[in-house]
Amino acid sequence: MKKVVFSILTVALVTLFVSCKNETKDLQTDTTVNDLAIADTSSEEPPKEFLYVIAHSGLSLREFDNLNSEKLAVMPYGTKLKVISAEDKPTMTVGGIKGGMDEVEFNHKKGFAFNGYLSKFFPPEQDISAKAYAEELQKLFPKVSYSEATGGTASRPSNTETIMIPTTQWHEGFFIAQRLFDFPKEFSFPNPKGKDKQVIKDKMPKKNVWVSELQIDRTNDELQKIEYTYKAKRISSTVSITQEGDLMKIEKTEVVE
Repeated sequence: MKKVVFSILTVALVTLFVSCKNETKDLQTDTTVNDLAIADTSSEEPPKEFLYVIAHSGLSLREFDNLNSEKLAVMPYGTKLKVISAEDKPTMTVGGIKGGMDEVEFNHKKGFAFNGYLSKFFPPEQDISAKAYAEELQKLFPKVSYSEATGGTASRPSNTETIMIPTTQWHEGFFIAQRLFDFPKEFSFPNPKGKDKQVIKDKMPKKNVWVSELQIDRTNDELQKIEYTYKAKRISSTVSITQEGDLMKIEKTEVVE
């Protein structure tokens, strides 16, 4: 009888031990699952948008979101800015460019800047070739394209470079072309409003330069074409800016006379 009771007690203890062990294991498993669930719900802060200053003379950082507020600093051409909040709808026009005031950060200072002189495209470095610039842009903007073609005659050869930029903003195309193909900084972005045909001559052309001028084509106060013409001894070139769908086309043709 004692052996039977002992056997029953032994079985009961073994069962209880296995049950407790399984329960402990379940609790450990549940804790692990909960930890993973908490880790999965955590998310990193979304990356900030960055824009670049494309005004040749620099861009003012202002205390408030209007052009009359105190100037905190001047941000040089090419400066990369972190955008804190963007003004999506245009609220003002400056130099023929529509835009608004974005809140940005510059040198650990927060302020506001006119976004008509800001661009998502980093501006060309001095003396960079059109091909090299397009290749750099393509890393961030796959729609950018570049092509080159030769033509003319043996006595008057020509070379044409074409770069396509994914934007419909004329001023972005103008500032890129102006820097990339080195036509005078004195030429400001032409106002979309004006005569259907307009020629703006370079008031201070370089020595031995016969022609240096902007030609603007408009229709109903909308830009159709901006072209810079340059002529000197034995060489001439034209840089044209036009819109093709959702792209700006910048094309330079150089002819050796």
